[in-house]
Amino acid sequence: MKTTAVRMYGKDDLRFEEFELPDIKEDEILAHIISDSICMSSYKAAKQGSEHKRVPENIADEPVMIGHEFCGQIVKVGSKWSGKYNEGEKFTIQPALNYKGTLDAPGYSYRWVGGAATDIVIPNEVMEMDCLLPYDQEAYYYGSLSEPMSCIVGAFRASYHVPQGTYEHQMGLRPNGTMAILAGAGPMGLGAVDLALHGDVKPRKLVVTDIDAIRLTRAEELFPIAEAKKEGVELVYINTAKLDDPIASLKAESGTEGFDDVFVMAPVAPVVEQADRILAKDGCMNFFAGPTNTEFSAMVNFYDIHYEFHHIVGTSGGNTEDMKISLEMMKERRIDPSMMITHVGGLNSVPETTLTLPKIPGGKKLIYTNVNLPLTAIEDFAEKGKSDPFWAKLADITKRNHCIWNAEAEAYLLANAPGI
Repeated sequence: MKTTAVRMYGKDDLRFEEFELPDIKEDEILAHIISDSICMSSYKAAKQGSEHKRVPENIADEPVMIGHEFCGQIVKVGSKWSGKYNEGEKFTIQPALNYKGTLDAPGYSYRWVGGAATDIVIPNEVMEMDCLLPYDQEAYYYGSLSEPMSCIVGAFRASYHVPQGTYEHQMGLRPNGTMAILAGAGPMGLGAVDLALHGDVKPRKLVVTDIDAIRLTRAEELFPIAEAKKEGVELVYINTAKLDDPIASLKAESGTEGFDDVFVMAPVAPVVEQADRILAKDGCMNFFAGPTNTEFSAMVNFYDIHYEFHHIVGTSGGNTEDMKISLEMMKERRIDPSMMITHVGGLNSVPETTLTLPKIPGGKKLIYTNVNLPLTAIEDFAEKGKSDPFWAKLADITKRNHCIWNAEAEAYLLANAPGI
């Protein structure tokens, strides 16, 4: 059968094209994609091409499908997986397969499976690693956002603390501790704030920093200080661009000698160094945001690593358990990653959006893979609606939901947007 997809042939070479999928084998599954959100990791892969650790060498001859935050329906099941998976079921995928010690992942490494497509063939190893996950919520976009949320879940779980005089690694955030999310008003930072406020382990104080006043204002609108207080968390937003001495001010804001857990949400050396300087004794810094520069480095105080027992961890993606946790928390309405989304578009918009992602303001860019639409900011729906009733209706739906994407908006778009 034919599919339409965006494939990578090399550095900065993404092509929107139609081609034939192979027939599935007995250990494969044919699936139809509905939604895929674009990750900065896809931008990094597109800029690096085969130099990226997950991308094969031969993509010029055997291009790979991009996109790894996707949700859809199973169309046909090979005999090996009959009974475990059924036609018509919704699914999402954990792309970090960790299959036989490789970094191979859907959206980076495979010819026939990636989120920026209408139809795909899911290879055996996805099911072998239990990374094809059932999904039973109404809106597909939650399934797409479960992957980025799983990255945050994994980062929180990877942090650790070691009581002095022991070698016991106590995994996770310090309960009732102090926490800082630096450069934290972007989409992944907002997800981290959501999880910190509504997860099983919460800090008593959470400081969120950024240098963009508009993003900080939006963050506070989404997560008001008064609402955080109801969760038992003292939440503070700080624009570090306005501080003469950000490090001294942040340490003072911690209320102690620094922060127990610090998350770095931007690959910027001064932010990393700032995080290092504001750690408390036995504090843990998580370098969350992956850089494109393979030589990226920053100054770290090894005196404090030795005498103050500072810890540094880095996480790249989550695992299947992290994704199951994020799916369950969304189902229970404990977290809502909808506020991450600031733009929606069709499959046709993927190449340009991916290649220019850092230049596009806002948060997550959500793609509906079976429609033809330009990437459009939610805040621009009303203006476009002056001349187009389709956008006018979407503007009305999102306005009734505090300008946040939602299941009603998705259902309307899927029913009324022009097809690919």
